[in-house]
Amino acid sequence: MRDDQAANSARSGGQRARGRPKAWEDKTDQNTIKSLDRAMAVFEHLSAMPGATLSELAAETDQSPATTYRILTTLEARGLVEFEAGAQLWHIGPRAFLIGARYLRRTSVVDRARPILRKLMEATGETANLGIAREAHVLFVSQVESHASIRAFFPPGTLSPMHASGIGKALLAQMSDDRLSRYIATAPLDRFTARTLTDPGDLRADLQETRARGYAIDDEEKNEGMRCIAAAVFDWNGEAVAGLSVSGPVSRVSVRETPKLAEAVARAAADLSAALGAGARG
Repeated sequence: MRDDQAANSARSGGQRARGRPKAWEDKTDQNTIKSLDRAMAVFEHLSAMPGATLSELAAETDQSPATTYRILTTLEARGLVEFEAGAQLWHIGPRAFLIGARYLRRTSVVDRARPILRKLMEATGETANLGIAREAHVLFVSQVESHASIRAFFPPGTLSPMHASGIGKALLAQMSDDRLSRYIATAPLDRFTARTLTDPGDLRADLQETRARGYAIDDEEKNEGMRCIAAAVFDWNGEAVAGLSVSGPVSRVSVRETPKLAEAVARAAADLSAALGAGARG
């Protein structure tokens, strides 16, 4: 009987997409679990810190110490946070890494990029990075560090504003005019160094040059003394889904060395694009 009812419901158009309730687009308070929202605020804040006391977390997330403590002990039971008794500090827990690693497995780009990143690092001697777009930022999802004593370091999970990132500008350069205009209209073009491109006109000119030459340069725009060269990675549909880069101190990633490093980055990006099926549709 129930099977017949389900079939009739599907035929009549009454069956909803699996995993979405009827009001799934309703983001009002009635569809928000406030206690979970408070817990995630504490968890996300702690994840960006090397460690924090209960009172610090409570103050910085604008919650009472009692509420914050209940949140932390609940997360601790799940292994998402852990407590260092000697220093009286709370830290992000090992299960948070496991969950993050599962996110990275959603796409084959990370697994396919790993040997290409290693080859790129060995060819250039500089740290090789893989990043994807996340709203107005680049989310670094994989890295192979240089063996040099002075090197760039963007651990997986690091976020960097797109306008001040080599990978970010490589991805922005592939956007349609409409999408780029929306980005510039809504994203804060914050200044990090004297070289950061905070003027929309200057950013557009840089992106036009990036498209023409096939690679982007972060010329000390996020961190003084560090330069980054990046290129976009394309999928089977020809869409820019990620970016590869090498980054290091300007003493090694110099203006003179840029063409040679850019060639290696572009080749690595092309190899990863091919591994993702780019060009296979023709």
